[in-house]
Amino acid sequence: MPPIAPGPAHNVPDLESRAAPEDHQDLRLWLRMLTCCNLIESELRSRLRTEYETTLPRFDLMAQLLRVPGGMKMSELSRHMMVTNGNITGITDQLEKEGLVERVKVASDRRSSLIRLTTKGKRIFRKMAQSHEEWVRAMLGGLSEKSRNNLFEALGELKLLAQPQLSGRN
Repeated sequence: MPPIAPGPAHNVPDLESRAAPEDHQDLRLWLRMLTCCNLIESELRSRLRTEYETTLPRFDLMAQLLRVPGGMKMSELSRHMMVTNGNITGITDQLEKEGLVERVKVASDRRSSLIRLTTKGKRIFRKMAQSHEEWVRAMLGGLSEKSRNNLFEALGELKLLAQPQLSGRN
């Protein structure tokens, strides 16, 4: 799949366009990163909706479950996905109706259930995940290997700097 070509739809004002050249470089960098994330996420959401009739939150929930074959409690899913239990319940209900996930009662706690992918859910998710990976590779494919490596390293440094500041608030 070729990289996204600039066109009329891609010339829409974005968060970065709010910054002026005289604004502080850190603010401009933040807005550029946020704009890139929003553009990529928007494209992924659109492709998941168009090609698989699903949403990014459903995809994310299934991805979490694939990593834990034994299943996860709703509270664990909520914590990992950083959304409310109510959001997880709604998504799980939809996926269960479609036969993609199942609820399994926890023997030691009758009030709890583990949510896990069904065989059908694993098969469908793996197909979506393969497409998702191809889309991401296509979107980033226009960057040279050197640029990708530099960006990865720089964002790794930023992540390390930001984590202590974020954890100090909890």
